Amino acid sequence: MFEGVLPAIITPFKRNPSMSLDIQGLEKNIGFLLSCGIHGIVPCGSTGESATLTFEEHEKVIKVTVDKVNGKIPVLAGTGSNNTAEAIRLTKAAKDIGADGVLAISPYYNKPNRAGLIKHYHKLADLDIPVIVYNVPSRTGQNLEPDVIAELAQHPNIWGVKEASGNISQISRIIEETQDEDFLVISGDDNITLPIMALGGAGVISVAANVDPKRMVAMYDALMFGDYQKALVLNFALSPLFRSMFIDTNPIPVKKAMELIGLAGGPVRLPLDELDAKKTEMLKKVLATLPKPAGKTSAGKKPAATKKAPAKKAAVSKAVKPGIKTAAKKATPKRAVKPAARR
Repeated sequence: MFEGVLPAIITPFKRNPSMSLDIQGLEKNIGFLLSCGIHGIVPCGSTGESATLTFEEHEKVIKVTVDKVNGKIPVLAGTGSNNTAEAIRLTKAAKDIGADGVLAISPYYNKPNRAGLIKHYHKLADLDIPVIVYNVPSRTGQNLEPDVIAELAQHPNIWGVKEASGNISQISRIIEETQDEDFLVISGDDNITLPIMALGGAGVISVAANVDPKRMVAMYDALMFGDYQKALVLNFALSPLFRSMFIDTNPIPVKKAMELIGLAGGPVRLPLDELDAKKTEMLKKVLATLPKPAGKTSAGKKPAATKKAPAKKAAVSKAVKPGIKTAAKKATPKRAVKPAARR
């Protein structure tokens, strides 16, 4: 369900004293992304400035996203927190609103031990909604080691990990350790999506796809069809955009870029501040030199090949712990690039 290109969408704010939600702008952005063949969408993540949203705003953004998407693609809602009770509240709300799953960042600042991490994620997964773990040590100050991910993968409602450590060796180990599970390893870094997918990764939760979704989908399609040369060409063509998204703290550059291409961006909320003039000029130069769209999107197409999709994580594929229900995953075509022996 959560394979492919899933933009981590921004939360557009109005340029007024309270920086209130720009609902019309949010709907415009989502409509644009849907028209470009994306495979899923992620509201209220780091790119969505979730840390500065009130509970009410958080729920509103998820609801607007669910309503606008209207079942066309899965909605993976950010519900993470370093307070387990708060994460539970956000996760329950996302489930009630109709999100298809949740993305939960590992608890930051607290520095929980292994047992605490496992219990934290089990509390969320026990709410009977698919959970994607989010490992981003550059923001949390703590790395989720491969053995921790492998243990979490045993829970029937923990479906995968968004891996943003930037450590290819670690990501390879996670794929190796979970290859006998129906477990998704999703790139959390546009710049290394290609090598992660070559190792058997399932796609990307992308910042750059907010700006150039068609080429991101084209690169994914090329990998799915086994056209590695085309994927490599697209990856290098997109690399300046990937780098430009991090010339300042995310989502400062992407919000400015979206404004520059005619989408809804708006200001960032403090303690973030807007992109300075020098970096704005750098960003403009990158946007002006992006290659023309190339390749068809995967909307309405199936990859070449082949075998029937594997059964997803449910009672038929693994034992279910007492008191834990499992949601049936939607079957998806096998990837041309896939981990060995994945069930």
